[in-house]
Amino acid sequence: MNAQLEPFHAIAISKQAHALKAAGRSIIHMEFGQPSTGAPQTAIAKAHAVLDAEAMGYWESAPLKERLARFYQERYAVRVEASQFILTCGASPALVLALSSLFAPGDRVAMARPGYVAYRNTLKALHMQPVEIACGADVGFQLTAAALAAVEPAPQGVIIASPANPTGTLIRPDELKAIAEVCRARGIRLISDEIYHGLSYVEPAQTVLAYAPQALVVSSFSKYFSMAGWRLGWLLAPPEHVERAQAYCGNLFLTAPSLSQHAGLAAFDALDELDGHLRVYRANRRLLLAALPGLGLTTVAPPDGAFYIYASIAHLTDDSLAFCQRLLRDTGIATAPGIDFDPVDGKHFIRFSFAVSTAEIEEAIRRMQPWFAAQARLA
Repeated sequence: MNAQLEPFHAIAISKQAHALKAAGRSIIHMEFGQPSTGAPQTAIAKAHAVLDAEAMGYWESAPLKERLARFYQERYAVRVEASQFILTCGASPALVLALSSLFAPGDRVAMARPGYVAYRNTLKALHMQPVEIACGADVGFQLTAAALAAVEPAPQGVIIASPANPTGTLIRPDELKAIAEVCRARGIRLISDEIYHGLSYVEPAQTVLAYAPQALVVSSFSKYFSMAGWRLGWLLAPPEHVERAQAYCGNLFLTAPSLSQHAGLAAFDALDELDGHLRVYRANRRLLLAALPGLGLTTVAPPDGAFYIYASIAHLTDDSLAFCQRLLRDTGIATAPGIDFDPVDGKHFIRFSFAVSTAEIEEAIRRMQPWFAAQARLA
């Protein structure tokens, strides 16, 4: 029997937003987790040069894999080999490779709830069983070693994310180490989604490889490198797993786009430009956090990183999808409903992405102030 997957409701919200924009409405897009900035100038210039000079084809860039290995040494002081990187068409295929090459149909894989919608749905599509662990405000909406240790029987795998989507919360190094120890003790294979690394506001994110060298890491050029549309990511696998994961990649996806690989390598020459984006996100985060209490949104996940704020609207609704649709219709502000990330408690949450311009954040706050003030509270 084919798996039944829930829709990604933020996509439907975005379609409605684009239809309103086509009809002449002013829309502020805060529904998707993608930078509003484009690729860095070095990447664009390299792409132009390659288009004029090369026919391209199926290819995996050895220089890019070598640069990624050096990046891990520079950023995390973690030594990995270039051969451990499998270049993919974004982080989503990297997740599919990790899951399909590690686990069998029926295997149980744990994750935090709330969490990224595609974790749950990709597992279902692969006929595996998501084991969602409720993680509330008391633990920063993040998975803990104690919670993972309490799952009976032990799952075959676990997916962690730090910073996380939809909350932006970090797993602190001591907890990350403890999770790795639980995985070793219980024979749980560990997958770490590190796509938001480089986007931190309280402390740098640490790679799980510092504590679990046998873990598989999923990441991409979509967020920090501001190259979402270029569809370039990677799976970083332990040496003994590379051949198996590479076989899956070749059969399922062939290779990542050649043009994107050239551009991705050039993007490493633009780290100053990319850090400038982080300064904008930091300002946007500060503005939103200052404004939310005035909107009556006083319960939020601590946005340590990424570019999200996950806020409770439990005092206003028990239908976050309808709430987001109404907010879009009335104000032109597109947001993501919590039910995408938490099928149980997400009806009481909304996610704002602040990966837009500061001027758009200021305008969004201006529009939301009277709108939220006019909303009736639930009895």
